[in-house]
Amino acid sequence: MTQTKIAIIGGGVIGGGWAARFALAGHDVAIFDPDPEAERKVAEVYANAKAATRRLYVAPLPPPGKITHVGSIAEAVDGAGWVQESVSERLDLKHRVYAEIQETLDAEAVIGSSTSGFKPSELQQGSKDPGQILVAHPFNPVYLLPLAEIVAGPSGDPRAVEWACKLLRSIGMHPLVVRQEIDAHIADRFLEAVWREALWLVKDGIATTEEIDDAIRYGFGLRWAQMGLFETYRVAGGEAGMRHFMEQFGPALKWPWTKLMDVPDFTPELVDLITEQSDAQSGMHSIRELERIRDDNLVGILSALKARPWGAGDCIANHEKRLRELSFAGKDTPQDYTKPLALHSATVLPDWVDYNGHMTEFRYLHVFGDATDAFLTHIGMDSAYMAGGRSVYTVETHLRHIAEVREGRPLHIETQLLGHDEKRIRIAHIMREGDGGDVLATAEHMLLSVNTAESRAAPMAAPLIDCLAAIATGHSALAAPDFAGRAIRAL
Repeated sequence: MTQTKIAIIGGGVIGGGWAARFALAGHDVAIFDPDPEAERKVAEVYANAKAATRRLYVAPLPPPGKITHVGSIAEAVDGAGWVQESVSERLDLKHRVYAEIQETLDAEAVIGSSTSGFKPSELQQGSKDPGQILVAHPFNPVYLLPLAEIVAGPSGDPRAVEWACKLLRSIGMHPLVVRQEIDAHIADRFLEAVWREALWLVKDGIATTEEIDDAIRYGFGLRWAQMGLFETYRVAGGEAGMRHFMEQFGPALKWPWTKLMDVPDFTPELVDLITEQSDAQSGMHSIRELERIRDDNLVGILSALKARPWGAGDCIANHEKRLRELSFAGKDTPQDYTKPLALHSATVLPDWVDYNGHMTEFRYLHVFGDATDAFLTHIGMDSAYMAGGRSVYTVETHLRHIAEVREGRPLHIETQLLGHDEKRIRIAHIMREGDGGDVLATAEHMLLSVNTAESRAAPMAAPLIDCLAAIATGHSALAAPDFAGRAIRAL
């Protein structure tokens, strides 16, 4: 979607996470936070977010937007299409902030609140335009976890909800529209129930903070991460399914297991006990270290789910597909066909290097594969083309590693069409260090047009064959690379 200015009001943990998520998706972000340390804090969150996001998505990310810290709410929201309010959970403060926002904000823009508990009808009280305000409740870290609960309330504007969902999907999030407003929305009601039980377990001396965390992270938390609650219990029902589970375990709901509606008093003694146990558990790490450890673990879990794709991984996989489509030059992008095509660039990421500090072998093929995908996208092999039961497969590859490539190096791919007929495409890639730099590697590919429904070779259809003809006319004047044809038979 078209990039839009984003305003962030409140640059704490959540506001900083929102700023990083939007900026890494290519949006310019203006932040207002009176905290004199806000700029430093947001910069540290952004650094963690950038590192984690680059590891999570194999697809090239868009050029990041600019994050600017400004001196007033009016300056932050001027010209913004979306305002994300992430101030403290005080209703009177939020009302004052909304009144100041709406003095300047365009009537077509939307205000999303990061509130974890207030209902939209409470947020909208006294507003000159209640429909402009809705709940957009994320989860920490905002830049990695896809979920955002969208709650509009009785005075909500359907247009605002539609815009919220569209914007959040475009930055890789999963908007969950809550049907009716309710205190704490959906997810935090579960968290509150678990939190209450955990407080009692600590207070009664049954478990420490670390033991409770172990029960979650070594057990049901791993199941919940991919299947949630009901699907987990469906599997627990075995072959007989959910009905059997309900019939077998339903009576246990009447047993006096829980103190769900009873909360221990937050006495100084209980606060001290929990603080001491938490310090013993995690005090050897700084907050930034814990954030990086958390991010590393989340990238691993989300990457595994993305490979399926399943659960949150499905959201990641869909966003990565979109990132690829955005990064590859489209079929209508003007190109000078008298020169090799410049369709793909990349940067060597930290996890691309081996024990020698060089980019490992399979990453060369990874980058050349992305360049081939960029070429195919350029000639018109998009989702609509593939939906018709046609695709193009790589059937032969010749790859040469010429120079060592270290972490952080910019990679630029030049692509030349060597030949084609109605079923075959022969291309060559040259990998350079930056635009016009030294040659690092080369690749030559033979591609075959296929009918995917019948699993056989088939002639290409428009627009592929037409675009190939146009490229061939220009590239026919180019000399074939000296490495071409050594392993792949010429057409």
